[in-house]
Amino acid sequence: MSVIIYGLAAIILLMMGVGLYVAKKIKGDSVNYIIAGRGLILPLAAATLMAQSLDANATLGNTDLTASFGFWAGAALPIGLALCLFITGLFFAKPMNRMDLITLPDFFRRKYGRAVELLASAIMVVSYAFLLAGNLVAGGFLFQIFVGTSYTTGVVLIAAIIFTYTIAGGLFAVAYTDVIQAFVALVGSVALIVFVAANYGITIPEGMGPTALGQLTDPSKGAYVNLATIAALGLGDIVAIDFMERVFAADSPETAQKACFIGSLGTLVIGIPFSIVALSSGAILSSLGVDPGSQAVLYVLLQEAVPPWLAALVLAGIVAASFSTGDGAILGTSSVIARNMVGIRIDESETAERSESVATDGGGLLGHDSDKLLKVTRLMAIPITVLGIFFALRVPATGMLLVLAFDIMFAGALVPLALGIYWPDVSTTPAALASMVSGSLTRLGFFVLIPVTYGYENSLLYIRNDVFTAAFDGIPTFIAPTVALVVFLAVGFATKDSYGVRTLDRQGQRTIVAGGDDEE
Repeated sequence: MSVIIYGLAAIILLMMGVGLYVAKKIKGDSVNYIIAGRGLILPLAAATLMAQSLDANATLGNTDLTASFGFWAGAALPIGLALCLFITGLFFAKPMNRMDLITLPDFFRRKYGRAVELLASAIMVVSYAFLLAGNLVAGGFLFQIFVGTSYTTGVVLIAAIIFTYTIAGGLFAVAYTDVIQAFVALVGSVALIVFVAANYGITIPEGMGPTALGQLTDPSKGAYVNLATIAALGLGDIVAIDFMERVFAADSPETAQKACFIGSLGTLVIGIPFSIVALSSGAILSSLGVDPGSQAVLYVLLQEAVPPWLAALVLAGIVAASFSTGDGAILGTSSVIARNMVGIRIDESETAERSESVATDGGGLLGHDSDKLLKVTRLMAIPITVLGIFFALRVPATGMLLVLAFDIMFAGALVPLALGIYWPDVSTTPAALASMVSGSLTRLGFFVLIPVTYGYENSLLYIRNDVFTAAFDGIPTFIAPTVALVVFLAVGFATKDSYGVRTLDRQGQRTIVAGGDDEE
C-alpha cells in the first residue's frame, strides 16, 4: 500500500508543480489564461484533447459498467468520446478555430444575440457541474480505498488540488499537465491489459463481450441505454466548453482538426483496454476468492490481483484523468460565467486597437478590461467547484454523471450550433431560443420522472409516478434533441422573413442582420 500512496503523492505533486510553474505564462492576460494565447502546437493540442476526453468517468465508470452489464455498456463511454472528437474534427474544428472565439457561448452571442448567449451559458454551466462531480466521485473513492480518508474528505481534497493549479495557470497549466496525464494514462492502460493477459488470460463471459451485439439491439439487454450513451457523448460532447476551448487555443485551424483526430484515436487506445480488463475481472477475483462487493471493481482488482507498482501506475493514470477533466471543467465553466453571464468582455479581434471605445451589448460590458475578466474568471471558479462537490456527494455514480452532463447539452445546445454554422438561412434568434428551451425542458422533465438514469437510481431528484418506468431509460436521450430540432426548424422557417436572420462573415467575427445593420 505504501508504494501506491507514494505513487499517488508523486503524480499529485508533479501535476501541482507543473501547473503552478507554467502560471507565469499568463502574464495578467485573460486570453492567455482562458485559451493559452491561441498558441497550442499540435502535440499540446492533441494531448490536452485526449486527456480531456479520457476522464475518470470513462475509466472507472467504464470498468464498473462493463463488469455489471457487458462490454458495450462500459466501452460506450470511450467510444462515444472518440466519436465526438472525430466528428468535431470533420465538421467543427476548422470553422470554430477561425472565428477567434474565447468561449463557446461567444458563438451563440454573435449568431443569435445576448439572450441566446445567456441561455446557452446556463445550460453549459449546469452540465459541467455534473461533469466535474463525476470526476470528483472517482477521486473520492480512490482516496477512501487507498489512502484511508473518508469519501467526503477525498472529494474535497481532489477538488482543492485541481482548483489550486487551475486558477493559477489557466489553460497553460491544463495543457501542460494534460501531456503528463495522457502519457501516464496510456502507459497504465497498456501495462494493465498486458499484465492481465499474461498472468490470468482474457476471460469474456458469455453474452458480455464485444461480439454480443444484443447489447446494441435488444432493449432487455440495455440497448437503449448503451446507444443513448454513445449518442449523448458522440454528439452532445460537441457542445463541450472544455473541448472547444482547446479547439480555439490551437495555433491554426489545421492544428485544431489534426488534434481532434489524434485525440479520438488516443481515446480508444486508452479506453478500450479498461473494458477488456473489466470483462475478465469476475473470473480473476473469483479465482482469488475475492468478492468485490459494492466497491468499484477496478479498485478491487488493483488491490487484489496486480503488483503494487502496476496498481500505483494505473491509479496515477486515473488520478491524472480525473485532474484532466476536472481542471477543464472548472476553467471552462468559470470563464463562461465571467465572460458570457456576468458580461465582462475583451475585444475578440486580433487586429483591433486596444484604444477602441467601450460599448454596451444587451447589458454585457464590452471593452478591453482583460485584467478584470481574468480576476472574475478566477473568482467564479470558487462557486463552480463547490457545486461540483455538492453533486459528487449527492450522486456518487461516475458514468451516469458523465453521460447526463452531455445529454443535457445534446438536448439543448447542439441544434443551434450545428444549424447556425451549416444552415444559417433558417437559424433565427427565436428558433434558437425555442429549440434550447424545448429540448432542455424535455430532457430535464424526463430526468425527474424516470426512476433510473443510465442504469443508476435517480437519487438527485425523482418525482414518483406510474407512467415512466425504468424500461424507459435511455429513450429520452433521443426524444429531447429531436424535439429541439423540430422546434428549431418550425420556428426558423416561420420567422426567417419577418424576424430576419443574423449571419456571420467568412471568419465568423461580425454579425450582420438581414437588412444590413452591422451588429459587431
